[in-house]
Amino acid sequence: MRTITYITIMVSMMVNAVIFGVGTITILTVPALNDEAKYLIPAWTVATFLVSPIIARFIAPSLRLRAHPGDQPHFGWR
Repeated sequence: MRTITYITIMVSMMVNAVIFGVGTITILTVPALNDEAKYLIPAWTVATFLVSPIIARFIAPSLRLRAHPGDQPHFGWR
């Protein structure tokens, strides 16, 4: 597997937690949505599992370590 795939998997779990939490709090605090919570929360759970990897795939490339010329170790001889 590629490094970007590992990063995407790790970021996807964090994105899933945040999106699920925001959506669940919204469902439970809005009175109109709270009446239908027994249907909306399972649907929201499935939606977050489907959307999280897509969002994480956009975030993952920015988390990769970039090599810069000044980052190389300097041992005193050059």
